[in-house]
Amino acid sequence: MKSWFCIFLVLTAPLWGQPQDETMAERGLRQLVEEQRTLLGAMTKAGDNFDPDQYQPRVQQLCLGYESLLRENPEFAAGYAAYGYLLGKIGMDRESAVMLLKANQYDADIPLVKNQLGNYLAEHGHPLEAVGYYLAAIKLAPEEPLYHYQLGTLLYESRDDFLKSGEWTRETLDKAMHEGFRKAAELAPDRIEFAYRYAESFYDLATPDWEGALATWAALEEKATSPVERQTMRLHAANICVKMEKYDHARALVASVTEPSLEAQKQKLVAQLPAPDAK
Repeated sequence: MKSWFCIFLVLTAPLWGQPQDETMAERGLRQLVEEQRTLLGAMTKAGDNFDPDQYQPRVQQLCLGYESLLRENPEFAAGYAAYGYLLGKIGMDRESAVMLLKANQYDADIPLVKNQLGNYLAEHGHPLEAVGYYLAAIKLAPEEPLYHYQLGTLLYESRDDFLKSGEWTRETLDKAMHEGFRKAAELAPDRIEFAYRYAESFYDLATPDWEGALATWAALEEKATSPVERQTMRLHAANICVKMEKYDHARALVASVTEPSLEAQKQKLVAQLPAPDAK
């Protein structure tokens, strides 16, 4: 348990210092993961200027380091997990899955491994298999918002596959999808993309809770940091009001939208509003 948790911390944050009771294998892994974090950070920072040839020697050296570590420690689950994570990040999906399955074989309680295997299966067209890994990751790390978000995304994007399987009804699917996005937004209140997707997910329900949707968009508007963001949330609220036939409220919201970049969206809503004296 200690070793995989250290991996997760190192992959997502700076090192907190060398543990006093680590084994030689753990020390070697910590050093590899530190280099991995630095390398992946540099590759991400390069952005449009990214040149694969520039980083290839460092990537190869890192891979050789992992292979040496695992030859000496062939049942080291944390090593397989970290190596699998790296391979996935550099586009070697199949090889990544092999390493992750090895990690899962030696330690079935690593949430990062469950999540990455779920990602692999989802991205390669196996949503029914992926969902089990996502649920396992959530069970092991229920406070990780990304896992809930990915579950919601999978259930939404592969809805037809789940319904055709006969194992899910539209009601249970909608509930799990909506709850996934809600939980992600709750656990990561500063991640606007999570909160926005939760608000959007009301539209995806077969039986939408429009009152709940209206309250969610209103709360999201309060967190907006720019006029464009605030008025975007307001247009969503106006759209909900149209669906609820609260036309006067919708008109007031639409009238308050003044950002030029939102004019096209605004006019689409205006076109849906009946004349003021219409019932």
